[in-house]
Amino acid sequence: MYPVEIIDEGVAPPVGGVTIPEVAASIKTASVSKASPVDSTVLTTYPEDSSPIPLKWGDSSPESRGPIVASRYRDGLSKHNAIGAHSGSYCVYHALAVGSNQLNPEHVADYTNSQPAFSVPEQKEWYNDEDIVAMDAFGHLAPLLFGDTSVRENVEIKPTIAITKAHMQLFEMKDAVEKGRLQVDGDIVINRNGDLNVSKIAVEPVWYLPGVAKRFNISEEQLRKSLFEDTNGMYPELITRPDIKVFLPPIGGLTVYIFGDPQYVSDPSKTLALRIHDECNGSDVFGSDICTCRPYLTFGIEEAVKEAQTGGSGVVIYFRKEGRALGEVTKYLVYNARKRGGDTAAEYFRRTECIAGVRDMRFQQLMPDILKWLGIKKIDRMLSMSNMKHDAIVEQGIPILQRIPIPDELIPPDSRVEIDAKINSGYFTNGKILTLEELKDVKGREWHDVE
Repeated sequence: MYPVEIIDEGVAPPVGGVTIPEVAASIKTASVSKASPVDSTVLTTYPEDSSPIPLKWGDSSPESRGPIVASRYRDGLSKHNAIGAHSGSYCVYHALAVGSNQLNPEHVADYTNSQPAFSVPEQKEWYNDEDIVAMDAFGHLAPLLFGDTSVRENVEIKPTIAITKAHMQLFEMKDAVEKGRLQVDGDIVINRNGDLNVSKIAVEPVWYLPGVAKRFNISEEQLRKSLFEDTNGMYPELITRPDIKVFLPPIGGLTVYIFGDPQYVSDPSKTLALRIHDECNGSDVFGSDICTCRPYLTFGIEEAVKEAQTGGSGVVIYFRKEGRALGEVTKYLVYNARKRGGDTAAEYFRRTECIAGVRDMRFQQLMPDILKWLGIKKIDRMLSMSNMKHDAIVEQGIPILQRIPIPDELIPPDSRVEIDAKINSGYFTNGKILTLEELKDVKGREWHDVE
């Protein structure tokens, strides 16, 4: 039999200035019967049971910092130094592949020819524990930097960043070429079809818990407690392993799209146009007209291309934060409530708050990390109206010289509800800011159930 941690129902949950030892004290051990589905599973819940490979976040070199080791395979059971699993929200599919005997859990990845397709200049921000706390600064070089460590320590060390190149095809770019807004140069805009050359970087989230807590102005203990309790105890090590400071959360990552020479992104003598975009599957992929997401995304891409064509660089960063990080189910429930109850700009945020309890959970505090990793020193043209994104970037010491709102002609009629409500709440605009009374007259389509 093996011990399993369960919460003692006779102990009140800690509140207020809780500490990790106090939370751990409310956990007890119970025996597992032979019929238990976790029989023969070894737990890694307490520090005395393992010897993690040293990891010093933000140290002066990759070697002194050490690798991210999350896997329990090989000797990772005792040597892992990160909580969670690789691949973000896809980690459960990996587990399913292993559980259904379609993937050998001891598979050793062969990274031949998978190295970055272009280099990202090293930045001083990679070497401290405050500038970058939500991603691994050396995640793209892990097999190269820590290959010997992987063999010597007999642990699995995976990349958390991949860098590649591609062509992009969007009908909006073809339209921009046909109407003369974009010029074919054979380099960035490849042809009359509007095909684009693009450099891409995919990033999985890796959280340094003390740094993440500091961004949110809470204690590390509060952060760990919330992550543990609000995921229904999914990660006991958050509570019982204060010695492990890194967490790979089961959330979506981000993708960077660079137009023009990637080396220009970190060159302050070059101009930079930037679009930070949060995922909206309904609009981005399927063209829903209830919001401005796809029009603003494609406008951002077009402007990024123009910036690159004039000697600067253009960057679009796409975060997987569907439905303001509330998820698509919540988003659709809000849509139903809006469309059945009179869809006005005055009620736009209230309908979300009624269902979700909060209007937005994207929390942009961690977003600037990718900008610092890329070495962005200033943003000449910010293709966003979001006050939250603007404030998060500026608070991290990156100046924004100009803010560019979405052109009125690109706003679908049914999304005026969204955009006018957001402008009233603080979003940037060059136009009129409607009063609360005027927002009542901004109405979207309504629909009624058929009996």
